[in-house]
Amino acid sequence: MPDDSKPQAADAASKPQKLSPILGLPIDDDDAPRSRAAAVTESTLPAATLQLTVIIPARNEERNLPVCLESLLKQNDSFFALDKDWELLIVDDGSTDATGRIAREAAASAAGIRVMHAPPLDTKLFTGKSNACWAAAREARGRWLLFTDADTIHEPSDMIHALHEVQKHKAAMLSYSPKQIVSGFWQRALMPLVFSELASVYPMKQVNDPANRLAAANGQFLMVEREAYFAIGGHKAVGNSVLEDVDLAFNLKRSKRGLRFRYAPDALSTRMYRGFGDMVEGWTKNLALLFPHALRLAAWRVLDIALLLLPLVVLADPLLELWKVMVIWALWIRTLFRFFGRVRRSNFPVLDCLLSVCALPLFVVLLIQSWMKHHLFHQVAWKGREYRTTRQ
Repeated sequence: MPDDSKPQAADAASKPQKLSPILGLPIDDDDAPRSRAAAVTESTLPAATLQLTVIIPARNEERNLPVCLESLLKQNDSFFALDKDWELLIVDDGSTDATGRIAREAAASAAGIRVMHAPPLDTKLFTGKSNACWAAAREARGRWLLFTDADTIHEPSDMIHALHEVQKHKAAMLSYSPKQIVSGFWQRALMPLVFSELASVYPMKQVNDPANRLAAANGQFLMVEREAYFAIGGHKAVGNSVLEDVDLAFNLKRSKRGLRFRYAPDALSTRMYRGFGDMVEGWTKNLALLFPHALRLAAWRVLDIALLLLPLVVLADPLLELWKVMVIWALWIRTLFRFFGRVRRSNFPVLDCLLSVCALPLFVVLLIQSWMKHHLFHQVAWKGREYRTTRQ
């Protein structure tokens, strides 16, 4: 998921500083990794006999899961063999469609694929995804854990390349922001806008800097060393967080372990949302957390809208003095260039970036709606479940 803007990252000072909260996480005085999870000792876990365990939490993913599994099984070869070097755990998170059947058929077709059911969900402690991931992680046999979503499509050898990359950079966590697959006018217009703002808020140079407290990750591809995962409390430590991927990355970075995050169209792609309703629900859930100053950002984008509509003043008053006309057009051109310069950082095609100006009003509405859900109503919805939000 699927660079620079809001939760401003403080540069490393010459003397030690106490970390400030990122995205509402509390900070302990000793800067030890925060964990609400009971300690998980090596003796309570399966032996780490494989290089990697891939974990897919899946809830009502019958349309996405077959393609995801097909792409993952293409990773299987003599140099990186399923059931010898890696395994695949699919967690059926209370699906009411054919997700469970698809998962079971995959498990029956190849050794090294296991299907498990997510434990009963206590929404005061966990979101559905964190509950499923935590349960699977405790059954994993890999030295590395890869959490990936059912709507991802993996390129051949992306997992072995990721293992090489994470070791080359001496990181304990590697996360990829996938290439985004979009369809329909509103997805093509809105997604570049959101991702360009994310690129501003979370500059990857700062995220990857051990001396900088800013942390980010994308749960669509999140690979973490097993020892580090359990040392920071895993998904249980961030169980009721709606933005568990970023919070996991923050916990890991606070523990003084290496984090690497990058845009990776070479590794995988994803279609986050199938329709307009899904997109609205998803961004309503996340925007106020991704952009802590959501109302301020909304105000700036309202200003963009106003400046981009300035030529209407010229059209409405053909007798306007020449100097005023020139000022209006100069402001309009400057705003347009600044806007598209910002949106081009989204890594979307040029045509989609051009369409994004049309989505500015929708983006403003979603920012305000998300802020209200989190700060006034303290409740969001996702995939048929309601979650109380704890961030203030």
